[in-house]
Amino acid sequence: MFYLDLYFSFVFMLLLLICVLVGVAF
Repeated sequence: MFYLDLYFSFVFMLLLLICVLVGVAF
């Protein structure tokens, strides 16, 4: 379960980074 939690944390951070980049771009 540790890897699953780490995977979801990574995906969440990636989505957050994409949202920030889109916000800066537009």
